[in-house]
Amino acid sequence: MTNKIVAIQGNYPNTLNPKTDTSIFLASEAQKKNYKIFYYDPKDLSVINSKVVASGFFIKFDYTKKKLFKILKKQELELEKSKFILIRQDPPFNMEYIIATHILDAIKTKVKIINDPTSIRNVSEKLYSVKYQKFMPSTIFSQNISEIKKFFKKHKKVILKPINSFSGNNIYLLSKFNLKLVKKIIKKHDHIMCQKFLPKVSKGDKRVFIINGKVCGAISRVPKKGSILSNLSKGATPINTNLTIIEKKISNLIAEDLKRENIFFAGVDFIDQKLNGDINVTSPTGLKTLYDLSKINLAKTFWRKLRA
Repeated sequence: MTNKIVAIQGNYPNTLNPKTDTSIFLASEAQKKNYKIFYYDPKDLSVINSKVVASGFFIKFDYTKKKLFKILKKQELELEKSKFILIRQDPPFNMEYIIATHILDAIKTKVKIINDPTSIRNVSEKLYSVKYQKFMPSTIFSQNISEIKKFFKKHKKVILKPINSFSGNNIYLLSKFNLKLVKKIIKKHDHIMCQKFLPKVSKGDKRVFIINGKVCGAISRVPKKGSILSNLSKGATPINTNLTIIEKKISNLIAEDLKRENIFFAGVDFIDQKLNGDINVTSPTGLKTLYDLSKINLAKTFWRKLRA
């Protein structure tokens, strides 16, 4: 019989912000269902004698305590002994990330993994949006300098984003073409996403939560004064929001497609009713923030839909 264990592959808990972190929020809800939480870093994932094992620790989270978590026991665990594995480490989606998904592929018929490791590889968080470009501001994906220059000449104000980064890192607003900067970004990140700047980002974006093929809620995130970044980690302020008819239609379409891709949990972002191209499937965030704003607990929905 499978143990009541939720294994979380993620960043070390003391690096997480308990006020906003979704991994901790999901773990806390699982604890209410009498699950034990086993935490490990993807670097501590191994295949030994055909068994997928991780060196980590059992941990207990408690929002009521000054110290959020207590490490109960350090040990090595055969991951197929857990009932669920949550892949929750932050990008970049590099070779280390990809190798971890290949290792977990070996046990995904024996334990439920969220999100499915094969699907995480197949659904690029930026490039997957290519199929929805009619719902997006003008966007190209390229590392061709002349194409990027041509795009800038047409739109005058352009956002540059690495394809495999996260949390608003390495995002640039070009108001004047800067060849040196563009070359520097391409050298570091290869293909980049170039998008027409939407000035209404100053009023906030919207993060839509998708669980098991259904749109379940949303929050808005307003950048701090003088910033174009709506990420909470960059100082944005979260507020309650409702989706427009257009946003609901696009979100429902993406939700259905992601379910077919075997993506259970995702976050989709909008600016000014336009999809901004971020379809977050590696480690979607925002559930704790939604709960704090509205008392809507999508962690409960998450585990209920998994029949935990």
